[in-house]
Amino acid sequence: MNRFRNSDLIIPISILMHLVIINGVLYLLTPETYLNPSRIVFYNLSWLVITYFLNYYPTARKEKFVTNVHKAFQLYLIYALSYFAVFGVSGRLYESLDYQFLVLLLIFLCLFWYRVMFYWVRGKYRKRGGNFVNVVVVGRDPSLKKIRKVFDEPDLGYRYKGYFDDKPSKSPTYLGQVVDCFRYILENEVDEIYCVASKFNSPELKNLINFADNNLIRFKVILDNKEIFSRAMSIESYEKIPVMNLRKVPLDTEYARIVKRTFDIVFSSLVIVFVLSWLTPILFALIRLESPGKLYFKQKRHGLKRKTFWCYKFRSMTTNKDADKKMATKNDARITKIGKLMRKTSIDELPQFFNVFLGDMSVVGPRPHMELHTWDYETSVDKYLVRHFVKPGITGLAQIKGYRGEIVKQADILNRTRLDIFYVEKWNLALDIQILFMTVYNVFAGEAKAY
Repeated sequence: MNRFRNSDLIIPISILMHLVIINGVLYLLTPETYLNPSRIVFYNLSWLVITYFLNYYPTARKEKFVTNVHKAFQLYLIYALSYFAVFGVSGRLYESLDYQFLVLLLIFLCLFWYRVMFYWVRGKYRKRGGNFVNVVVVGRDPSLKKIRKVFDEPDLGYRYKGYFDDKPSKSPTYLGQVVDCFRYILENEVDEIYCVASKFNSPELKNLINFADNNLIRFKVILDNKEIFSRAMSIESYEKIPVMNLRKVPLDTEYARIVKRTFDIVFSSLVIVFVLSWLTPILFALIRLESPGKLYFKQKRHGLKRKTFWCYKFRSMTTNKDADKKMATKNDARITKIGKLMRKTSIDELPQFFNVFLGDMSVVGPRPHMELHTWDYETSVDKYLVRHFVKPGITGLAQIKGYRGEIVKQADILNRTRLDIFYVEKWNLALDIQILFMTVYNVFAGEAKAY
């Protein structure tokens, strides 16, 4: 499986450095501010909120220093209004207004120079081989030469492998005919495929798209007059050549991952400390009284990028040899009495908050399936592996819509996959909170397939 060579530290370091700059300048020039902790909390929190709504931190790979510099000035303006709003609310200015303007100006100058250094260091890092992606082009037309100019810029982190086309060429970047690309891509850990749409008919394009989706590879189309639709598509520009990204995932950005991971850590910690700490010994006694065996049931399941991990649950069945082969069914004889109650209320899933805390799962996301089912569905359900672009969750959109538990007919897994893909493409924190609310509601209201 392909692993994207993105550095998850680039954006977190920037966030930390921005906050260090803000607090450092305030501490040096207005030490009296630190006598008021609420003021410091406001300055830091307002920075994080403003940058979130401006979508400031998620920088595109091809973005340069001047690309979104206007967004930086928008941020400085809004933060300045926030900065002076504190004085209006508190009614106390401490130093003179001129002095506060000087403080704010120094903050912005430091932030601006950090931006300069950020892009300079990132460029050097990529030139030395870090934070890169392997790319190939399928098909060739005049647009390829212009896009190559972007790929060849070393500070952008692209490693251009070459192109495939049915018209032979003596070019050193010519890799062979189109039919040769599938094997090459899998064998050489290609991360992104760029397709010249004008070279293919609709069935051929769909075949390439399905191949990329089913192998967790980003697929981008160099646009022409062909109509290709996707909920997750986005238009990007490479030297004024429009390119359509058919699989843009919100959680690909470092900032989104930080927001979701922070939420996961906080939420799972609360459940572990305030629920599992006292509930676990009680369930241990009840489970052992009814049937011999371990407190926890663990099973290998596939997670982010199809990586295998151990998924934990409270044991709700008698120990049996079919646990890793057969899903629980209605009136399943393997389910114990206490297990039936736990499954009805989803209490058996609570140990997965340890999986969340450790980073294998998220609180909300597509439900992880046992290995046997993944091997089956990835070949029988089109685009099934798209759900593995994000971490699996304890609960998910498909579950609150009624597609949980046993898969009775093919439509069940098709609808579950459809909803999981929708979640992957449309994720936002508000959606996670809505899914959590509906999950709690369903626990108390009862669900037909909770068995």
